[in-house]
Amino acid sequence: MNYHWNWRIFWEIAPDGVGTYMDTLWSGLMWTLATAGCAWIIALALGLVIGTVRTLPNKWVVAAANAYVELFRNIPLLVQMFLWYFVMPELLPQAAGDWLKSLPNSAFITAVLCLGTFTSSRVAIQVTTGIQALPRGQKMAGTAIGLTLPQTYRYILLPMAGRVILPPLTSEFLNIIKNSSVALTIGLMELTASARAIQEFSFQVFEAFSAATIIYVVVNLLVVVLMHLIEKKVAIPGFIVAGSSGGH
Repeated sequence: MNYHWNWRIFWEIAPDGVGTYMDTLWSGLMWTLATAGCAWIIALALGLVIGTVRTLPNKWVVAAANAYVELFRNIPLLVQMFLWYFVMPELLPQAAGDWLKSLPNSAFITAVLCLGTFTSSRVAIQVTTGIQALPRGQKMAGTAIGLTLPQTYRYILLPMAGRVILPPLTSEFLNIIKNSSVALTIGLMELTASARAIQEFSFQVFEAFSAATIIYVVVNLLVVVLMHLIEKKVAIPGFIVAGSSGGH
């Protein structure tokens, strides 16, 4: 294989003249983290609400929540990204659609909304599973001490379920970081798009994508370690969920 390796490429000036190729990677990482972080806030908020609603006794609100989950979970992420970016502005009133398309960071906003709603359907399933995994006595105990249903969820069920679903939520957070790479298809210069730009300008394809791979691995490992520390911090000694033989 006749390939000229050049790892010093990252310290060479990029064609834009603003900085080096390493600066390009760093900028891509910042966009990736910003996109994943903002989308995660949306996913967590919506997922918590939708997942909780799916456990309520009202069959109509449960049906609506289930429809939301099935809609966003079963459409491929790439298709959703295109729908948000190309179709949604056309469905809005013309003034609003034109304003949205003219925003300098429209790709970022679109990616955040798309990843947030897509991941919220997955978070909702985890929340529902966590609540349903709790012993039935937890809910009855709340009623017995005079708590209303919303108070029972707020003070008993959701705090306990949150501890149960921390490991799967960690996986979802890792997924949202990796899924942010799909945003390159709508022009967001996140990490993968930055590596692709380096490859196109310098023709050092292996160096560019090897660097991006290493960065993804390091970021994900840091997230895993952080979430593991949080899980240990909030764990309740001796707490076992229904159907569990201990641990998660």
